[in-house]
Formats: sequence, C-alpha cells, structure tokens
Amino acid sequence: MWPRAFPPDVFSQIVAVIQHRAANNGQMRSALLSILTAGALLTPQPPAEAGPAAGCTPTARPEGTAATIVGIAEAARRESGLSAVIVRVSAGGREIVTAAAGESTTGVPATTDMRFRTGAVGITYLTMLLLQQAGKGVVGLDDPVARWYPELPRAQDVTLRMLGSSTSGYPDYVTYQPFIDRLYADPFRHWTEPELIDLALERPLWYEPGTNWSYSHANFVILGRILARATGTPLAELIRRDILDPLGLHTTVAADTAEIPAPVLHGFTTERGRYEDSTYWNPSWTTAAGAILTSDICDLETSARAVGTGRLLSAADQRTLLDPGTVGLGGPTATCPATICVHHTEEHHYGLGVVVQDGWIKQTPSFAGYAAVQAYLPGRDIAIAVATTRGRTTDDVNTAGTVTDRIAAELTRS
Repeated sequence: MWPRAFPPDVFSQIVAVIQHRAANNGQMRSALLSILTAGALLTPQPPAEAGPAAGCTPTARPEGTAATIVGIAEAARRESGLSAVIVRVSAGGREIVTAAAGESTTGVPATTDMRFRTGAVGITYLTMLLLQQAGKGVVGLDDPVARWYPELPRAQDVTLRMLGSSTSGYPDYVTYQPFIDRLYADPFRHWTEPELIDLALERPLWYEPGTNWSYSHANFVILGRILARATGTPLAELIRRDILDPLGLHTTVAADTAEIPAPVLHGFTTERGRYEDSTYWNPSWTTAAGAILTSDICDLETSARAVGTGRLLSAADQRTLLDPGTVGLGGPTATCPATICVHHTEEHHYGLGVVVQDGWIKQTPSFAGYAAVQAYLPGRDIAIAVATTRGRTTDDVNTAGTVTDRIAAELTRS
C-alpha cells in the first residue's frame, strides 16, 4: 500500500520472496510504502479456546512455547527499534499466547486490546465477497468489467477474476509520482475512488489483460465499486454482513475516515523525512471505500484461521482463492520491468487477495509505520497474527513479517 516501495502490503513481500530481493527504485524506497502437532505446540498450561477473548486479554503467565514466542517478539522489537509488537498465536484452534511489548506512545504501554489499521486484509475480504457472490450467481468470475463500467480501458477484456488476482494490467497509482507528491503534501487528505482510478489510468496498461501479474491498488478499488453496484448494497455493509458478523469479528470495523476506535495503537513514520505520528493519516487511498479496516490482534488471528481454512467458502472456492490461475504466470517483459511484473510459482504466489508462501496463507498490510501479518498453515492448523509499529531507527517496511517468520520457524522446526 505504499508509494515509495512497490506496495509493501503484498508486492514487497512477493518480490522479496519470489525474487529474494526486490530492486529498490530511488524515491520509491521507504519504510511505508509487503510443525508440530497442536498437542505438542501447547504448553502445559490449561488451554484457552482461540478466538476473540473478552477485551482481547493477554496470556497471564506465558510458559514453554508461549514464553518463547514472547521472547521472539521482544527480541525483534529491540533489534529493529520498534515502538510496539503485539502477537497472538494459536494451534489446533487453541490459544498458545497473546502478548504485547513496547509502547503505543511515550509512557503508554502497548496492550493486546489496542486497535490498529489492517489495510490489505480488507482486500482479502473483497475477494471472498467476490467468490460468495459468484456462487450466488450475482456475478461471474469471468464477467468483463464492461458489464458495470464500460468506460474503463479494455473493459471488455478485463474480468473480475483479473481484478481480484491483480492480472488486469492496470497500473498502480501508488507508484505514480504525481500521486506520491500529493499524498505527502497533505497526508490527511480524503481521496475519492474516481480520483484514484483516474490517476491509475493516466498511464497505459502494463500488458495485455490476463497475460502477466503486477500489483495494483486500482484493481481492488474498481472491484469494490463493482461488488457494491452488482449487489445494490454498500461495500461496508456487505463486509459486515457476509464476513465480519459470521466470523464474530466484533472489533473489526470499516470507516471512511481516519478514525480508529479506542484503545488506539499509535503509528509513527519517517516517510516525509522526519519522525512523526501518523496514526490519523487518511487511509482513503489504500483500497476500496468500505474495505478500509481497523482491528485488534484477537480478531486478526481469528481472521487468519478463517481465511486459511476457507470457513466462509466452499471447497472449490477456497481452491480458487489460493490459485485463480496465477501459478506459473508473470515475469518481466520488454515493456514491464522485473520490479513490476513478477513470476509466480507454486511455492510463492498471489492468489485472489492472499499471498501463498511455502504453504502459509497470508496477508501483509502496511500503512504509514503500521505493519501487520495474518498467517495460517493448513495441515498444522497454526494461526499467527502480528502487529508492529516503527520506531525512530526502524528500517524495514513490514517488520511484522520478520516477527511472523521467526515464530513460524520456531513452531515448525521439529
């Protein structure tokens, strides 16, 4: 979701994983803007059922595996100079640990019930809605966008599947310098969807629709508008009714403003050349209106498990979520550089609004110093949720990814 790095919420991770090291591009590089059995994993403490606890309370006395995970989080916070790290991990449907380390603001400890921005998780919910509505016959995955927005370029050739899998060829406004300049001139500005789409389409398509892969926020802005138009229901209401309520995600809310419900985990960034509080920078440009979410760590872990297990989808739709045709697709061409068009493999690829990495099903939101990961490993039934906020000396774009990887390595090392 970020201007100065090719979208860190997904793109930076995919490039880093698939190509091992994404090529940085001058102004566009910045920190903003990508096992054991369940029984063996659990500590001797009496297990608590996973899922949002009342108030999302921390584990009282972490021991064994739980204490090891807390140690990983605290070590990562020190090493990366983070302000805060919040984690929740479960296995076999039971909580291993819920914990917070560091500060929200100076002198205010971070707590497990604090709310933070979850950005690209809303994109996952968009694609789940798409599959649900396709199952009802309201839309078809291979319907052209011309059915709703005939004025868009190549509207007869771009399909809903291409929007959801980011294979349309539409450019990303987030990496477009005119957008970057306006964003940093006023990070509190509210952006409209037509403004964002128009900015993206000021540049030509990167490739013929469906023939390559390149991450573009414009795909999801357009998809959200189509879902609302096709169903006759505001997108925020669709997400609440068909995703949040069925999963019991009661602290996850959509807002069209920069508001975050209390208690708030504050975010900080150096994206404009100075260290500043970015908590209330306006996120209206990050995805479709109605899918811009805040949450707490308990809801994020519940979301990881629900997305990974396909709880709200049929088995066939879950397979499509994980591979809508992107495996084997993508790569640089004469007109699309390797930093934009990326090759996808069975091990590392983008599905419909999710990242599949070595068997893990992930989403990796990042916004103005906030970073998070929700990850689920099928077969081992492990869910990991991590949220971090940067400090004055933090360099990484998505430090939550580092914490998640270390926890995953610990849980799967035997």
